[in-house]
Order: sequence, then structure tokens, then C-alpha cells
Amino acid sequence: MTRARTLTILTCSFFVAILASCRSIAGGGHPDANIVAPDSFVVRFETSRGPVDVMARKSWAPNGTDRLYTLVQNRYYDDARFFRVVKGFVAQFGLSAKPAMTAAWRVRAIADEPVKHSNTRGTISYARGGPGTRTTQLFFNLVNNARLDTANTFGFPPIGEVIAGMSAVDSNYNGYGNAAPRTGPTAAASGPQQDSITIKGNEYLKRGWPKLDYVKTARVIREWRR
Repeated sequence: MTRARTLTILTCSFFVAILASCRSIAGGGHPDANIVAPDSFVVRFETSRGPVDVMARKSWAPNGTDRLYTLVQNRYYDDARFFRVVKGFVAQFGLSAKPAMTAAWRVRAIADEPVKHSNTRGTISYARGGPGTRTTQLFFNLVNNARLDTANTFGFPPIGEVIAGMSAVDSNYNGYGNAAPRTGPTAAASGPQQDSITIKGNEYLKRGWPKLDYVKTARVIREWRR
């Protein structure tokens, strides 16, 4: 599969079996609105490979940074797996360890915004499958991926960049690669299916893909407001 074709996997598959009854999420937050983020802030992702500090820049993508700030405050990314790591391309995560939490957020898309900064190595962007489809999934650019700035005519707007710990991102286990085919003898040797992660969370991932690295915790450690 070419990298151009794999771009379609850089999105959470919208799933009809949404748990619409979810009214609240862990941490006491409510998924109906974003918290207004500071002008810039640092999120420390404590991962299984070590700490990764990301500077989120509201000037790059205010809608995206507001959502990141809200999700981190609600502990959304705690224990989330890097379920898609493609060497020389991206490391993707953002489906919650808890299916109910994924369901509560995946129906609340972030308003679209333009690409103001290129997808250079170390930047972090939301996955999307078209206009109005960014929700919670993020990916780290492992190399300069300028083609993602305009991919599929809409592009992927970066919301921040790694300022410390890029070596930890680079070392994420990449043996599973892209998503597994739905059927066939090679399924067990490839990555997990996003719809199955959505339904079963880490129970599914730990059973079939035990080597996946993960975010232990994600916390705002510094912020700047005008």
C-alpha cells in the first residue's frame, strides 16, 4: 500500500454504533463544549517510551488547540495506544482506552480551519477524513510530510510541535504498521482496526497487539495567557 493510499486511514471511521446515551466522561468534564485554551501551552505526554513535551500554538489552529486543551483536562488520552505507527511517516493515537469516552467525543467534530504551518517533523495534527471530521485522533509527523498540508484538497492543520522527547516518539513500536485487513491470513500480522478499538478499547488492543506503545498520562504543565 502506498503512502498516498494510506492517507485515508488517518481518520477515525465514523461508526453507526455510537453510544448516544453518554452524558458525561471521566474527569468530570462534559463533551458538549471546548474549554477556551491559553494562547500557548505545553502538554507532557508521559509515554511507555518516555516523556514527550508538545507546545500547542493557538495561532496555528485555535479550534484544534481548544479541543486538545479540553481533552487533556478531561484525561481523555490517558492509557491511549499508538495504534498506527508507520516508519518514516506518522505515529497515530487518540482513540480512548475506554469505549464510552471515545463514543462521547467522536460525534463532536471540530470546526474546520486552514493549514497555517506545514506538517514538518515533530509537529502534531488531527487526523481527518474530509471536511468537518476532526475529533480526537492525533498523529505525530515522524518526517517532513509537506504533502499532508494539501492532501485530499483539505490538508491537516498542525496544532503544535514537539519541543522535547522526539526520540521517544521515534522509538514507538512500529512492527504492526497500518490497519489490518478485515479478512485474510495476514490480518494477525498487521495493525488493529479502528472500529474495533472504538467498540472494545484497550481490551481489544492488549489481546491482539500487546507490543503497542501508549500514553500513560497527558497533562498541561505550562501555559501562557495574554
